[in-house]
Amino acid sequence: MKRILAICAVLALAACGESEAQSEASVKSIDIPGAMQKVPAKQLFGARATGSRQAPAPYGGYSKGCLAGGVQLPETGPTWQAMRLSRNRNWGHPETIDFIQRLSAKAAQQPGWNGLYIGDISQPRGGPMLTGHRSHQVGLDIDIWMRPANRLNLSRTERENLSSISMRRSKGAFTNGDWTRAHHEIIKAAAQDPRTARIFVFPGAKVRMCKDETGDRSWLNKIRPWYGHHYHFHVRLKCPRGARGCVDQSPPPRGDGCADAQRWVNNILNPPPPDPDAPKPKPRVELTMANLPNQCVSVLQSP
Repeated sequence: MKRILAICAVLALAACGESEAQSEASVKSIDIPGAMQKVPAKQLFGARATGSRQAPAPYGGYSKGCLAGGVQLPETGPTWQAMRLSRNRNWGHPETIDFIQRLSAKAAQQPGWNGLYIGDISQPRGGPMLTGHRSHQVGLDIDIWMRPANRLNLSRTERENLSSISMRRSKGAFTNGDWTRAHHEIIKAAAQDPRTARIFVFPGAKVRMCKDETGDRSWLNKIRPWYGHHYHFHVRLKCPRGARGCVDQSPPPRGDGCADAQRWVNNILNPPPPDPDAPKPKPRVELTMANLPNQCVSVLQSP
């Protein structure tokens, strides 16, 4: 019984019969590492409604880490709106919040766009999410909707029910009629920010941008084809300067990456035969605190 109560205190779940304030008080009084041994980390981080009162710091990697001192993106700004507010995933490192504000101002200069609709960033303290992403754990990943943000006065209800728009055709081999030059310019602006490490989009979008770009092509290196990503594009920022506990992703291969994107498209149009010797996909492993950096315990413990 004591062990169950301890886990409930760590999770701060309403089902355990405790308020937020009571849960925080309980967390301080138990052996948190012991209580965390068998609890999925996503339950622990998903239960935190606010950022930790610590200096901003990402710990670990994009798919195995946490975020101290997370900052909440305001729900509505002059050139953005955060979507799906019920998820409480509009938290990030201060550099991420600044990036969104600056990019959205540039997006507002495009015809038909008043700014950006922002999807998932991170949970208040980062970490594994209850549903969805494997990444977005350190407050440096941003999902940005492909749908032009022509209205910035959406209600909370509208933000829950409005959907983005798919830009793909032929299973992602090509862009469709909703793709515009504005999409190209907004993604280009995101890639040209020196803080950006990579941007994930569906293969057809990358190939289209490769064909349409007539100026400096160096930014195309950061645009990486990946599965899905036709309703939104995913910006991944580099570890901030001085963030010693943060693990950067390896830089992309040299070159503009256009030939690689074309290979993705070719495989969509003419799928290779299945390889009978290919290893079976490994089942998804539920991360526990033992899989995360040691600093993530203090991130959870912090008020």
